[in-house]
Amino acid sequence: MKPTAPPVLALDSFPAPALPRPYYVAGLAEHLARFPHVRAPHAHDFYLLIYVTQGRGTHTIDQVSYALEPGSVFFLAPGQVHHWQLPPEADGYVVFFSAEFYLFRYPGPRLYEYPFFDGRHPPVLYLPAPDEPALLPLLRRLHAETRTAQPQQDEVVRAYLLLTLELAARQFGAEASGGAALAQQQVRQFGALLNQHFRTRRTVQEYAELLHLTAGHLNAVCRRVLNKTASALIHERVVVEAQRLLTHSALSVAQVAHELGFDDASYFGRYFRKYAGQPPEQYRQQR
Repeated sequence: MKPTAPPVLALDSFPAPALPRPYYVAGLAEHLARFPHVRAPHAHDFYLLIYVTQGRGTHTIDQVSYALEPGSVFFLAPGQVHHWQLPPEADGYVVFFSAEFYLFRYPGPRLYEYPFFDGRHPPVLYLPAPDEPALLPLLRRLHAETRTAQPQQDEVVRAYLLLTLELAARQFGAEASGGAALAQQQVRQFGALLNQHFRTRRTVQEYAELLHLTAGHLNAVCRRVLNKTASALIHERVVVEAQRLLTHSALSVAQVAHELGFDDASYFGRYFRKYAGQPPEQYRQQR
């Protein structure tokens, strides 16, 4: 049986409260209330950014977990898998847009050159909170602009979007440098490989070899960036996928074990209990 992949959501999965538009802008709290299913792992076929003004939690992108806190700004390109753990008071802004919408007025390679979209850099900025002066005023104006239909609204939204991305790129250039940037890049590469191979590769050594690192170096980098070992991240990835299948599919526990590459369903049950804290059957009953 082919493994079930996280769903890929299209822009029209998030209809605007007013007229249909080739973009989507909303307050984070409003967005979570309207679309609660976005807390589960999923991907998109469009670009997005998320600016957090309130609340603390974690945001996992391609299986790398980042601190989510006031002043954090996340950038995702199409196809990246993410999910988050957010407190009830979380708020901020979300902006979705297609490549076509941006390129209609700003053609050329710039969209693909932004460091937070190129796949080689961490997809997050940590800016001063609560009144960061560069991006937050733009996003407030952008949010207000999209509340009702306005003349030349698409052009105004594109202009705000361009300014937001360009100013974010400046901030990013000042932040991501030296050894810290290299460590973030290595952890991100590890997360991408983990997302590809977690069903068949479960040792730190295997991933270290794919990255041309030693197992000790990979563990050290993960501890420095995420305060977790590489093996803990491997187990987390397997357990997250198991939880998703137990919650959102009708597969039996034995079938879930098979999809995750376990030859022995009873061993899978012990593995899940060790790393999730309860047997898979009990976890499913509580959903």
